[in-house]
Amino acid sequence: MVGADGFEIRRAGTVAELLAAEHLYDGPARAEWAERFLASSGHMMLIAYAPGGVPAGFATGIEMVHPDKDAELCLYELGVDEAFRRRGLGRALTEALLAEARRRGCAGVWVPVDTDNGPALATYRSAGAVDEGVCAIRAWSFGGGNDRT
Repeated sequence: MVGADGFEIRRAGTVAELLAAEHLYDGPARAEWAERFLASSGHMMLIAYAPGGVPAGFATGIEMVHPDKDAELCLYELGVDEAFRRRGLGRALTEALLAEARRRGCAGVWVPVDTDNGPALATYRSAGAVDEGVCAIRAWSFGGGNDRT
């Protein structure tokens, strides 16, 4: 699918695609983590490619189900390379992920976002998200390569 400014948005399906986009992530990608991501049911990543095939942004989603709820999708992470920001690419990625959630039959989509992250809040608002109130997030860290330091 074509997103903002002629960027092509498509679902990542190979480890090579995930590793090629690592400059967009919080830290370095690892092949074994990329393999696990692709093998995990309900996990997906959409990558936006600039003209010329350079990964310019991404959105990840995780489909979740619970015995008392219909399927929902968590927009887990959204990132756009600084050189490609303020062109509507974040919104286009968000809307593409929303479309994928609808296609899968999800009842809705939700996203955790820091309340002081103005650009993310504006992006989600522009894509139709509504504020459901303040939420606190607590985390446990068990060591290893996933530590948030």
